[in-house]
Amino acid sequence: MPTTTLPDPVLELAFEVRVEVEPPVRIGGSPSEQLHFVAITGGTVSGPRFGGRVLPGGGDWYVDRDGVVELDARYLIQHDDGTVVDVVNRGFWHADPETTARLDALEDVDEREYYYRTSPRFRTDAPQHAWMTRTVFVGMARQEGTTICIRFFALA
Repeated sequence: MPTTTLPDPVLELAFEVRVEVEPPVRIGGSPSEQLHFVAITGGTVSGPRFGGRVLPGGGDWYVDRDGVVELDARYLIQHDDGTVVDVVNRGFWHADPETTARLDALEDVDEREYYYRTSPRFRTDAPQHAWMTRTVFVGMARQEGTTICIRFFALA
């Protein structure tokens, strides 16, 4: 067996998405599981590798299973050069009851106080943004009032 040290993963900030959303709409479910929809109305994208805007019309169909929320968001971002990129962003959210109450009251809560992590995939045929379609990303999200902010990190 080799004695070489294997490298640890390295994450590099690619950009941050600030998503404007509507209040959640309850769709239905069972006593242990509730399906909701949150409409995405717009937003901004900024960072070292991508700048632009979030196009209105996407949404997040999320399932709350006894306080653990499974996220399933789909939306479009548009680069400043006009390129549109499809985003499929899945992940998990959970927090203790006190933190949840503070977030529900629209307080700013440090993202280290709750788990809000995603695993996005990006699709586009634009050559200048093809790097996004062949890179693994991790999203670290936080709520700022009614805005959802997600920092997307590329796994180097």
